[in-house]
Amino acid sequence: MDQAQIEIQVLGSLSQVSAQDWDACACPEAADGGRPLDPFTTHRFLSALEESGSLGPGTGWQPQYLTAYLDGMMIAAAPLYAKSHSQGEYIFDHNWAHAYERAGGRYYPKLQVAVPFTPATGRRFLVKPGYEGIGQSALVQGMVQLAADNTVSSLHVTFCTEAEAEIGREMGLMHRTTQQFHWLNDGYADFDGFLKALSSRKRKTLRKERRQANDFGGTIQTFSGDELRPEHWDAFWMFYQDTGARKWGSPYLTRQFFEIAHDTMGDDMALVLAERNGAYVAGALNFIGRETLFGRYWGCIEHHPCLHFELCYYRAIDLAIAEGLHRVEAGAQGEHKLARGYMPTQTHSLHWVGDPGFADAIAKYLEAEREAIDQEIELLTDYGPFKKVDVEEQQ
Repeated sequence: MDQAQIEIQVLGSLSQVSAQDWDACACPEAADGGRPLDPFTTHRFLSALEESGSLGPGTGWQPQYLTAYLDGMMIAAAPLYAKSHSQGEYIFDHNWAHAYERAGGRYYPKLQVAVPFTPATGRRFLVKPGYEGIGQSALVQGMVQLAADNTVSSLHVTFCTEAEAEIGREMGLMHRTTQQFHWLNDGYADFDGFLKALSSRKRKTLRKERRQANDFGGTIQTFSGDELRPEHWDAFWMFYQDTGARKWGSPYLTRQFFEIAHDTMGDDMALVLAERNGAYVAGALNFIGRETLFGRYWGCIEHHPCLHFELCYYRAIDLAIAEGLHRVEAGAQGEHKLARGYMPTQTHSLHWVGDPGFADAIAKYLEAEREAIDQEIELLTDYGPFKKVDVEEQQ
């Protein structure tokens, strides 16, 4: 196909494109009625962010959705935003910004292809099946051209897939690797099956933590779909505000986001709540993908030993096993996850920098960083809680 046939458009709101056209690119696998690989690039999720005021004017996230058309048919899209800061991204470039501005440059605004406030790996070059090559090429060329035409400092594609990282690298973007901690389902029948894969000492520790957590004096339940009620969100909003205030200064999401998500995304969510003396005291929110459970938010108004581990990590493992999911992504950072069976996993991003000298400096930094990340993953894997293959241990 002739690349000249492709028309690129920049949309200031997702309301300018139908859910059907967007999702045909974002989650074509869900056309069979099943779940998308992840819900975060779906029209309903991104629209909830936009309609709730969680992004848009005053947030530092200004929608610039990139769409590609062939003969009037939408074949590709990317969740692109103009950014006036680096919050809510989880691939950290604050040092880049400081260095560039110390040298007399202007780092912001920049362009960001991402799911706002969501450090979860997923497709960023959203392409309708059958148009992969031409669609991905059009998106990358379109976003780079947009950055150059608007003389912004840089373009960043964060938490893309490994395959997309390879495509971007071949098209001249710089590749960055970072790491998270993910739990992998090795065909376990239940949580005890998972525990049997651990070393004896780690197995005992996890059992002790679960006992402590469940002895907090109340009950723990998981709600999804029609089970979710407004009072659940009232409680979780309190938890989320407390966590957001401590981590970021103010919460990224508005209260209205959870109201919209309740109406449009109930089946995509699993909310774990701890209740004590007739009141909810802690909660963890997960999003459910086709193969992955994504742990997203946690908060509490009472502190109990190991309750955080139970709600965020162990209940997520229980749910993943019950649903036959392949993995649990537990969000950004947190080496404490390693002892609980969440292993270091490489994550990927792509970067374009307009200033040639600055780009060269970042390219050298990324090369050294990749080597360090590889070494760290290897080291942490050796410290993982699983049995060594050459050691036989008894229950």
